[in-house]
Amino acid sequence: MTTPGLDADGAKENRELIDALRRSKLFRSYEQVFSEATGLPLALRPEDYWQLEHQGKKNENPFCALLAERPATLAVCLQAHEEMIRHTGELPRTVTCPFGLTETAVPVKLGAETIGYLRIGQVLRHMPVKADTTKVSRELERCGVQFKGKVRKAWEGNPLIPPDKYNAIVRLLTFFGEQLSALSNQLMMEKRNSEPPLVLKAREYIDKHKTEQLPLADVAKAAGASVFHFCKVFHKATGLKFTDYVARVRLEDARNRLLNPSLRISEIAYDVGFQSLTQFNRTFKRVFGQSPSDFRARLSSRKRTGKAA
Repeated sequence: MTTPGLDADGAKENRELIDALRRSKLFRSYEQVFSEATGLPLALRPEDYWQLEHQGKKNENPFCALLAERPATLAVCLQAHEEMIRHTGELPRTVTCPFGLTETAVPVKLGAETIGYLRIGQVLRHMPVKADTTKVSRELERCGVQFKGKVRKAWEGNPLIPPDKYNAIVRLLTFFGEQLSALSNQLMMEKRNSEPPLVLKAREYIDKHKTEQLPLADVAKAAGASVFHFCKVFHKATGLKFTDYVARVRLEDARNRLLNPSLRISEIAYDVGFQSLTQFNRTFKRVFGQSPSDFRARLSSRKRTGKAA
């Protein structure tokens, strides 16, 4: 599954960048220390990763491992995963799955764009009471699984981390997510430094004139190439058509400005270079999967409630 509005080339580029981060010494060192300190598995996954995030890891929760063996319970777990990712935005998202376990996704970014998530969880945040076990039993029965034997034993052995301690772990992971985001930008800059000179010139010209009209012929001329040659090389290097790249540059600028509640959406649309509010709204929703007003409202709601979700 690909993020709404993200083309196949863009999704592939993000996956490759997350893979590079996962192989980095920074991540491997942090993962080892984190797991030793908390006893929890830590996963770094691309945005369009649709499998159980800790499957096969050293500290994988035994109860979750059992659920993954059964198609019906696996489907419930994957649905909970999808819901969490779909609602994770600028801030971390913590949820409780239908089987009573807490999980958290912390966004990792390239500029303003989320390219993946740090994932932790599969823990209880309070000592289970009878109502909890009854709810889990019913959920398992709906999936055709009896709450007894090794399944019940695995459930009773779930790790318990009190809310205050768990929230502190999430805050630490958020700081690490910011470090990985900085590294992702560094890796991307290194990649761009190896790009053809005409692509670098085009990026610089687009960034300088992104709020103005940007005819393709003008950008090709600034890059020192014919329109045909420019389009061919630019698409190969960026994975995007010229118009899609320009729109994405403007939208990233717009998304940052939407964080300022004193700016009107129409004002932002014209300031970043769109010719009409309708075009801006349509393009924003195509790329980010939600309208500018929904993006702003959701972020404002999270800030008001003080939630990390």
